[in-house]
Amino acid sequence: MRKGSCCMFTSGILGALLLVTGIGLFWSGVFQNLIHNKLKREITLTEGSKVFATWKNPPPPVFMQFFFFNVTNPDAFLKGEAKPHLTEMGPYTFREYRPKHNVSFVDNGTKVAAYTHKIFVFVREKSVGDPSVDMVTTVNIPAVAVMNRVKGAGFWISSGISMYMGSIGTTMFMTHTVDELLWGFKDPLLSRLKTIKPDTEEYFGIMYNKNGSDDGEFVYHTGEQNYLDFGRIYTWKGEKMLSFWKSSQSNMINGSDGSAFHPFLTKEERLNVFTPDLCRSIHMRFEKEVEVKGIPAYRFTPPRDVLASGKNNPENEGFCLTPKKCLDDGVLDVSVCRKGAPVVVSFPHFHLGDKKYADAIDGISPVHEHHQTFLDLNPTMGMPVRAMKRAQINIHLERVTGFPLTRNLNSTIFPIVFLNESVVIDDASAARIQKLLLVVTLVSYFPLILAALGVILLFVAIILAYRFYKNKPSAKKDTSYAPVSAKADDQDEKNGTFIGMTPVDKS
Repeated sequence: MRKGSCCMFTSGILGALLLVTGIGLFWSGVFQNLIHNKLKREITLTEGSKVFATWKNPPPPVFMQFFFFNVTNPDAFLKGEAKPHLTEMGPYTFREYRPKHNVSFVDNGTKVAAYTHKIFVFVREKSVGDPSVDMVTTVNIPAVAVMNRVKGAGFWISSGISMYMGSIGTTMFMTHTVDELLWGFKDPLLSRLKTIKPDTEEYFGIMYNKNGSDDGEFVYHTGEQNYLDFGRIYTWKGEKMLSFWKSSQSNMINGSDGSAFHPFLTKEERLNVFTPDLCRSIHMRFEKEVEVKGIPAYRFTPPRDVLASGKNNPENEGFCLTPKKCLDDGVLDVSVCRKGAPVVVSFPHFHLGDKKYADAIDGISPVHEHHQTFLDLNPTMGMPVRAMKRAQINIHLERVTGFPLTRNLNSTIFPIVFLNESVVIDDASAARIQKLLLVVTLVSYFPLILAALGVILLFVAIILAYRFYKNKPSAKKDTSYAPVSAKADDQDEKNGTFIGMTPVDKS
């Protein structure tokens, strides 16, 4: 009995203590702050941190896919008889290796400088077709670039160059293999111009000289002083600002390079990403919650206003350098950083763009799921677990005085190729993240575990108390009355009969 009452009181007291302690710790956030501060110290670009080695040499495989647009009616389009009809070819898939080189710490270790080398290796099993054999008919970009460079130089100069182009057989369209269009070919027009202007590059390719190259030196904040600065770009090519555009806001280098974000992301954040390919910074907004290989993630994606025209988004006014020729929503003229070539970038199939651009081309049909750019980030770690960076390269075709080939052109944004740079976290990294997230969850919710144990012990104490009081024996015993038989001896007869009280067993 003593043992039962001891257990009952011990369970009750201990349960109450655990319940009160657990609730108090949970509301104070002690354990959550403890693990959060621990992660903030660990997620930094410093030697020995948990993320530094994978930042320098990312283990998840990155793939670059190219989808080319083949023109099937170039003559009819040039004559003004029909809008261009395009067929999509691809994907031609390359494994992309992105190790960082010349990594060094600057500003007393608060920042880290690095170059990201990009190496491309063709992956046949993930491709459709053979890039060394497949032929693509597309816009003659070198010829259009030359026309664009001499635009405004005068009728006679333009006419002279036009006759020169005709003499060597240069037309508005060209046909080459996928490999040539990507990695370069010797262009006859550029070769002739090189004899006049020796510094002219006679080879042309969309990815010419980019295999094994880098985008220049980036300097990043390590995040050691402020976790919100983790991975944020400090300078690019030694500059804190760009010089391409006409407003300070447009020339700002904002955010990270897309490979690293600070931990403890919220759905309300505006994530800024600087992309050298676009020669500008863009931003992303939360779209929805997703899960990748068992890891919870927030999907962030560029909203429509990222590539909106200045009239619809005043933030973008600085990206139009010629006010009377500003483009509409969904496209960006980047000729200012492409050596004068009339290159226009957009999302694939003019996704999120003005409807007129897609309507001007047969074979273009934007689909959100196939043409969206997005980042899936684990909000606790800020780590990308899946990403799709999709962009389309276009050429702005318009009438140029002095070039008869362009007389029927009417300002067409002509698609050339769209790129899909994708990555999904590898299984080994996913397993490590899952274990780390489990530890974070257990530590963060440890007070609730204590409170739950307290409730269990209180419940045990109530059960013990109920059983104890139910089985406790009564303090009084039952009695009954019985006559005492007369004795045979004389003494009993003298005293007579008397009544005695004796306990009687009820059983």
